[in-house]
Amino acid sequence: MIDDDKRLAAEAAVAEIEAGMLVGLGTGSTAAHAIAAIARRVDEGLRITAVATSLASGRVAVQHRIPLRDFSDVSAVDLVIDGADEIDPQLRAIKGAGGAMLREKIVASAARRMVVIADASKRVSRLGAARLPVEVLPFARSFVSVEIARIGGEPALRMTGDRPYLTDQNNIVIDCTFAALDDPERLAAALSAIAGVLGHGLFLSEIHAAYIATDGRVERIERP
Repeated sequence: MIDDDKRLAAEAAVAEIEAGMLVGLGTGSTAAHAIAAIARRVDEGLRITAVATSLASGRVAVQHRIPLRDFSDVSAVDLVIDGADEIDPQLRAIKGAGGAMLREKIVASAARRMVVIADASKRVSRLGAARLPVEVLPFARSFVSVEIARIGGEPALRMTGDRPYLTDQNNIVIDCTFAALDDPERLAAALSAIAGVLGHGLFLSEIHAAYIATDGRVERIERP
């Protein structure tokens, strides 16, 4: 079962947490397993503090009695554990299906170590099958959409019912499909250069290790 593999990957990653650490809590269904595993260790006496990459993850942490800090007061994180929508052999990933990629990237950039947890379905030989989310200032929606098309993407405004989906920062998300994502670094630079783009879901250098579970077996992959 995929959900069992997600849980096993999460539990393996949570074993890296040591007493006194400041831990970044990811967002999404796989990261939720990590938060639950951290809560169990806290109940057993592990003393840590945490920061959340989304309001939703923060609410779950509070429910589980995980001591939470406001990230605005934090400049460095010891370890962040998060999921991914795709991850390739170089530990480059696409993230953001849950809409938290901007906060996730900020926390990841502040982390001394970032660990991704995933089931085998998220493992790919090349990035690009999953849509690439881009967080955009609402004011710039039309301009950014045209610019994304100009660099080869097919932009689609993420919706919730009949309204645009809004991130925790009240920004919109444009999900992009690219016919070929052969050069993720070049694409990341091109997206970041578009005025109005606030962040994107390409995580190309932030990830240090991945725990990937396949049929009940967890493999840890470290960045070379």
